Parts: sequence; structure tokens; C-alpha cells
Amino acid sequence: MSTALLTDRYELTMLEAALRDGTASRPSVFEVFARRLAGGRRFGVVAGTGRLLSLIRDFRFGEDELRFLRDEKIVDAATVAFLEDFRFRGSIIGYREGELYFPGSPILTVEGTFAEAVVLETLALSVLNHDSAVATAAARMSIAAGDRPLAEMGSRRAGERSAVAAARAAFIAGFSATSNLEAGRTWGLPTMGTAAHAWTLLHETEEDAFRAQIAAAGVGTTLLVDTYDIATGVERAIGVAGTDLGGVRIDSGDLPVVAARVRAQLDALGATRTRITVTSDLDEYALAALASSPVDSYGVGTSVVTGSGTPTAGMVYKLVSRQDPAGSWVSVAKASAEKVSRGGRKAAFRRIPGGTADAEVVMVSGAVDPLDAVAPHPDSRPLQVALVTEGEPDSSAEGHEGVRRAREHHRSVRRELPLTAHGLSRSDPAIATLSVDAPGA
Repeated sequence: MSTALLTDRYELTMLEAALRDGTASRPSVFEVFARRLAGGRRFGVVAGTGRLLSLIRDFRFGEDELRFLRDEKIVDAATVAFLEDFRFRGSIIGYREGELYFPGSPILTVEGTFAEAVVLETLALSVLNHDSAVATAAARMSIAAGDRPLAEMGSRRAGERSAVAAARAAFIAGFSATSNLEAGRTWGLPTMGTAAHAWTLLHETEEDAFRAQIAAAGVGTTLLVDTYDIATGVERAIGVAGTDLGGVRIDSGDLPVVAARVRAQLDALGATRTRITVTSDLDEYALAALASSPVDSYGVGTSVVTGSGTPTAGMVYKLVSRQDPAGSWVSVAKASAEKVSRGGRKAAFRRIPGGTADAEVVMVSGAVDPLDAVAPHPDSRPLQVALVTEGEPDSSAEGHEGVRRAREHHRSVRRELPLTAHGLSRSDPAIATLSVDAPGA
């Protein structure tokens, strides 16, 4: 399916005007970055890159899209004719999916003609702002949960397609499974799920519901014990399943108190290996409060798919460099109050002396390819990789394999964070962003 109309009208009106005045073919560089970390977070997580590459691959104007543009008089006939054969033929470099980012990080650098780069703005921001917000919240929850598994179960609190993207982003940032089957099919994520309160209410007794579930799923299943009275539910669950019951789920109450009581009750009944899963509107703060409770795993819904109160990462897409009529590169930047940015191509490095990150170094590289820039410090690692080369996306970043790679990369880079980054309160970024000029610039 074409993704070409997943955009804002002004991108095509700019394209029309550029075709008229001859600037459409001018080589240009656009950059995606965040001026600040949304929600006072201490770091951000890049997510959505693999999805974006696939969407760019499908950014073509078919007959249906062209007919809409003609019928609604969105652009003139010459622009429609230009779009008939449109595909992005430029190059994109950026941070790997799963990477951490900070204010001013050049998360994505799009280079091509003005015509082909300007029309990607909304698509890039739609994907990266949503997925990165979810991944950042999910990473904080993963830190708060420690070694305990987290399952994403927020599909009912998001748009049907956003739910699939959110499950993917949460998995990259540390969640272990999702309840969303489409996310499982599309992205290769582990799926989970047992029964809701409706299952218990369907049956004449709670015991009948438990027996039927065990008959269908086996004794290793997890029984929901809080439809009526929790203590009674636990007693009935063990009475039906025996002490080899896989787990019980609690979805209400004062969770630290309830979890402690349920653990004591299970142990007293001899079900010492029966696990406890808690759900019930959890977020990173609730998870932190449960750190010392006898809980084995968590299910998180609303808070993760909505970015835990910060549903967008606040990234922008700005023109930072273009060629002048003589073919020389010119750095350009917006100078509006509170929205100042720095022009020029940029190379990014993370300074990691002793294995712990202490700075994001952003070097203005001018006409130099950022991938060829030399790190300004011996304990730095480069952050940018080639994502699209002459119009061809890096297929290893897409699909199931892309998700796996992003998850592994995130796990690796999160170990570089200083301990201060693990705090949940609003604060300054965990490391500073240093802007420097390239040698000879």
C-alpha cells in the first residue's frame, strides 16, 4: 500500500513552488533532532527506524493517489506529472534503532534533492515521534522492573495500527512479550495472554472457570484470582489446579500489600513455585514501588502505549544545509526565539571514558560525509550508520531481523548510561551534548 499521502499538504505545495522556481533539484540536507527531551526524561530511545525505512520504500504515488491530487486540485498538473515516477533516490544516515539520544542528537540526516527530501518530513516525524516516545517510556519501565519480565498489553488504549507500532517499540526497549497478535505476526514478537474477568463471570462458579481454563491450557496457565475475593480466589485456584499451578494474576487493589498477602497464602498452601503477575494501570513509578514486593512479572497497558504521559518525542525535521547556485554547500538554520537550531551536516559520537558515557559530541562536519568524520576523543564511538543508500533502504534494519537487532543494540547501549540516568524524576539529560566544529571548519 502506498504511503505517499501519509503527509501534510504543505509539503506538496512547497514541491509545486520549487518545481516552478527551479529549486526542486537543489541538493539539500534535512535533519531530525529533538531540541529537548520530552517530559523531563534523562535520555531518549530511538525507535521506529525500521518501520520508517519500509514506509519510505513504499512512498510512491499510484493512480489512486494521483487521482486524488488531481480531483482535489492539491497541486498543478506539472507536479502531478513529476510525482508519477517519484521515488526517494537520496541517502539517509542516522542513529541505529534502539540507540539512545539526547538534545541536539542528529537522529536522522536525509540528503537528496529538495523535492525528494522535503516530502518525507511528516512520515519521518509521525513514525519517530510516536515510536521513540513509547520506547523511552518502555525503557524507564524496564529499568524500574529490573530482572522481572514485562508484557505489553495496551492495544485497547491505542489506535489499531498505533497499537502494533507501540508493541514493537516496547519490545525493542526491554519488554518481553505483547498481547497483540498482529504485532506478533508482523514483527516476530512473542505473544501472551490467558483470560479476562469475563471468563470467570461466564461460568456459574469461579471453580468452574478455573477448571475449564486448566482443561484448555494446562496446569501451567495463569489464573486471574481477583474477580471476587482475592484470598478466596487463590484458595480456589490451588484447590482446582494443585500446587503446580503456573501462576496467578492480580489486577486490582493495593498491589504491594496484596502481592505480599498472596505470596504468603500460596506458600502456606504449598504452591511455592506458583508465580505472581500483577497488572492494573502500572507505570514506571508503580513498578518502582513494587521493587521489593514478591512479584514475578508485570503486565503494562495504557501507560506504555501512550508514552506514560509523554505521547510524543518532540522531534523536528529541519533543513540544515543546501547547495547554492555555484554548487557550494551553505549551512542554514532557523533562528526563531526558543527554536534555534544549528546548521550544517553533523557527525555524532558518544564519549565513553571507562565504559560510562559522559557526553554526546555533535561535530559540525560541513561538506564532509559524517560517516567519514574522525572521532574527537579516543574513547568515543560513532553513532551514525547508513540507512538508505541511493534510494535503497538497508534491509537488515527492517522486518523481524531489524527488531531483533534493535533490541540487542538497545540492551548493549543502555549499559553505557551513568547511574543518574536510571532516576525517574524530572531532571536534566543524563549526559551533556557538546557541539564542536570539525577540524578545519
